[in-house]
Amino acid sequence: MVARLGPPQAVYALPSGERLLYTELPAGFAAYNLDFDAAGRLVRNEQVLTQSRFEALAASGWTAQDVQRTFGPPVLVERVARFDGDIWTYRFRQNSDSRLAHVHLDRQGVVRQVIFTDELPNFDNARD
Repeated sequence: MVARLGPPQAVYALPSGERLLYTELPAGFAAYNLDFDAAGRLVRNEQVLTQSRFEALAASGWTAQDVQRTFGPPVLVERVARFDGDIWTYRFRQNSDSRLAHVHLDRQGVVRQVIFTDELPNFDNARD
């Protein structure tokens, strides 16, 4: 796979093999988990930046490490006065609409909520 796709964004050990993470972020809208078994066979190829995957986070008890191992690094990390922790923002598409998932991580690094917004035009330029 690496010879065909190039080096992955990250490699993570799994209980029965390893995961290669390929992401289009920050400019794109997709991240792919390629999971391999202990023999090196591809057992799953999944595009994970989806509304349903983010919706499942709120009640999951996931940590920051779980989020990063699944979705990769966020496009933006920020803090706001009304939440005591970091907010990780990911871009994704819902149908043809550009959306943002804001994953709220408390000070212990546990997911507390996920809020969705529409991506505004020139979102990338807003950080400059």
